[in-house]
Amino acid sequence: MTHASLAQRPAAQQPYWPDEAALDEVERELAGLPALVTEDEVVDLTRGMALVARGSALLIQGGDCAERFHEAVPELVRQKVDNLQGLAAIMRAGSRSPTVAISRIAGQYGKPRSSPFETEDSGRRMPSYCGDAVNEPEWDPVARTPEPRRLRTAYECSRLVLDELRRSWSGRPILERVYTSHELLLMPYERPLVREGARGAHSASAHFGWIGERTRRHDGAHVALAQAVHNPIGVKLGPAVSPEDAVALSRTLNPEGVPGRLTFIARFGAKDVDRLLPPVVDAVARHGAPVVWLCDPMHGNGTRLSGHKTRLIEPMRSEIASFTRALRGRGQWPAGLHLELTPDPVTECVSERDEEPRFTDYRSTCDPRLNPEQSAEMVSHFLSLL
Repeated sequence: MTHASLAQRPAAQQPYWPDEAALDEVERELAGLPALVTEDEVVDLTRGMALVARGSALLIQGGDCAERFHEAVPELVRQKVDNLQGLAAIMRAGSRSPTVAISRIAGQYGKPRSSPFETEDSGRRMPSYCGDAVNEPEWDPVARTPEPRRLRTAYECSRLVLDELRRSWSGRPILERVYTSHELLLMPYERPLVREGARGAHSASAHFGWIGERTRRHDGAHVALAQAVHNPIGVKLGPAVSPEDAVALSRTLNPEGVPGRLTFIARFGAKDVDRLLPPVVDAVARHGAPVVWLCDPMHGNGTRLSGHKTRLIEPMRSEIASFTRALRGRGQWPAGLHLELTPDPVTECVSERDEEPRFTDYRSTCDPRLNPEQSAEMVSHFLSLL
């Protein structure tokens, strides 16, 4: 699929860019820059994902809700990579199976939002923060105006992060490396970073990209982009998905039935997962292509306490249990977890057992993340259910 044909497809969740000429210029610049990830790296991850698809390995995917430009420095990147490698080590030790680690890093600079506007406590209303690749989180009209040059900055920050990430690969087997991922969201960024290689077109923006719950329209630009490349691809499935939708997506995105090519990331929420996930799994198993099943226990379990967006630990644990039970009961492999997490000792997710939850260290500019202790607890909980 050509760059022009991708541009003709409807693309949901795109910011309004006031300066279209500047946007076109940035897109042309990105098309002429070196690839961020190589085709050989993509193939290495694909081989690991094939093991996951066959039930011979597990998968841990995790990282920031929204990366920040100022965090693209070696020390902070190392902390994030070490944190995820630690969780992968827990999985390997607890399951005695290889574990593939994919970080939400080196490109998670764009965010879909449920509303194009946000309202401050004082009642002031302005455009939503859509990630550093688009605008800034400060409550200021100028800062919130989408700026195309930020896409170019996103590329440079991703390059810096990848340089440090590759240093962490030294001496590690291919299966024990941390690979990059982000949501394939901002089309003026993703389109020009598609590259032709020996095995066909691949996305050079990340090793693994996923399509969100809000952008998985079957005839949309995001699905067309994923169709056009041979990277491993994920799709978030939430309460609005029907079994027919999931089957159609699996056939469209993995028509040849390649093991590990497609991952479905289930994010139904603790209240709905027992009712909605089983028929989707059944339909895909009967009529669709093979998929990797991953549990995202975070995005369906958001709430608000004391003026803070948060996620309660207990519903997340419950969704993990329901997910594992649903997959096991249907002879399918519950492959692992997709978590929003940080190596920092934040208090953004809390327990409903707390009499008075206190958000003493809330740093996220978007959604709440698990701290290291909470992340390890989620992984251990998942392993106890296998």
